[in-house]
Amino acid sequence: MKQLILPAALLALLSTPLTAEEAGGEGSGSSLMERGAEMLLEGLVQEMAPALEDLQGMMGEIGPSMGAFLSKMGPALADIAQEVEDWSAYELPEILPNGDIIIRKKPKEKAPAEADKSEEEGVTEI
Repeated sequence: MKQLILPAALLALLSTPLTAEEAGGEGSGSSLMERGAEMLLEGLVQEMAPALEDLQGMMGEIGPSMGAFLSKMGPALADIAQEVEDWSAYELPEILPNGDIIIRKKPKEKAPAEADKSEEEGVTEI
């Protein structure tokens, strides 16, 4: 229901100026652009209504379980987020057949600065 408030409010805001113009005089009707915009918004509201109702139903089903998950795992996830400085240094999580989740670090590439150091020190790699 809450999701229907935004489209309805937008439609009400756009139709309010049209009503004021119509009351101003007999010959001052809404322009073709205004009528087209109104029809577009009405169509969007009609098209989005079923999807928004489905989303509301889905959130009603998974909402309690998601809340329980966040209450149990939220502090642990916050601790992990504080430990990791750069998320781009890690691969995507991998779920193993036994249910374990592994997040591997990406292999480090030899930086140019490190290569220069090894040449200065006389270290060669074979």
